[in-house]
Amino acid sequence: MSPKLVNIGFGNSVISRRVVAIISPNAAPMKRLRDEAREEKRLVDATQGRRTRSVLITDSNHVILSAVSSEKIAQRFNPDCSLPKEEIED
Repeated sequence: MSPKLVNIGFGNSVISRRVVAIISPNAAPMKRLRDEAREEKRLVDATQGRRTRSVLITDSNHVILSAVSSEKIAQRFNPDCSLPKEEIED
């Protein structure tokens, strides 16, 4: 079985089974996580210079930044699962 690639924006993809979490980048703990990953050379910036709208954590403890919203990426992982608009925060 070949790995499923999920588009995270601007021609960048991740292997779906390697992603542990998709998180909104706005909280202070996410900013600390991003800074620590940068210092330890575990940060992958896939934003192409745009604003970070989601943070992906992998099973290898790498941190991937994406310019696509976390809700949109989650839908790409499982297109059948959609949240009602009331539950999606911007």
